Amino acid sequence: MKYLLLTLALLITPALAKEDAKLSTTPVAQTAKWAVKWWMPRHEAKLKEKEALGDVQLVFLGDSITHAWDNKGKATLKDNYASYNALNLGFSGDRTEQVLWHLDHGELDVIKPKAIVIMIGTNNAGHRKEESTKTAAGIKAILESVQKKQPQAKVLLLGIFPRGATSDDPLRQLTDGTNAIIKDYADNKRVFYLNINDKFLAKDGKLSRTVMADLLHPNKSQYQVWADSIAPTLEVLMAD
Repeated sequence: MKYLLLTLALLITPALAKEDAKLSTTPVAQTAKWAVKWWMPRHEAKLKEKEALGDVQLVFLGDSITHAWDNKGKATLKDNYASYNALNLGFSGDRTEQVLWHLDHGELDVIKPKAIVIMIGTNNAGHRKEESTKTAAGIKAILESVQKKQPQAKVLLLGIFPRGATSDDPLRQLTDGTNAIIKDYADNKRVFYLNINDKFLAKDGKLSRTVMADLLHPNKSQYQVWADSIAPTLEVLMAD
């Protein structure tokens, strides 16, 4: 019996590992209990908002950090991006696989934006402590989908924002590892990479609660820091 169990374990483990590797690259809707009540209605609302905005020139894709452009960052979004008819497609709790689902379900259809800003992956680390290579694979799949659906758009891929109090925080090490991989996805023709994490960190790499109260989500004032930090690059992309 012992040898039978060992044999079964040896057969099952590689299969499970293979399935786990697909998590970040397989489109799936959000299933978290705290999010299901609003997640699909937000998706439907964003489809309508996209139509109402008309000539959408700028799109944001991401998770709760991006989602917050619609609440604590709302005034900053209006002040900086109203002229672009910016569409915010950030959804709290999303990982790479949810972004892929959004792309497969019409959120980028019809419109022809000049630029698309993408930041995703912190929840891949936070929710399941996913290896950086797997998260990066999910981000690569997103880039491929975006470029297929919006070949005219320039993509500004942002490094995942810092999290945790110090540079040795295990989850920050995972996201930093992902950033080290995805920076090479930039070809500086259609995809451009920008890491603005130093704007949020002290010189010693510490993250203050005056910047991110929960050491994950930027405080209200930091949305202007974000906007200012990407402005020079974004202006060039929008001008082309």
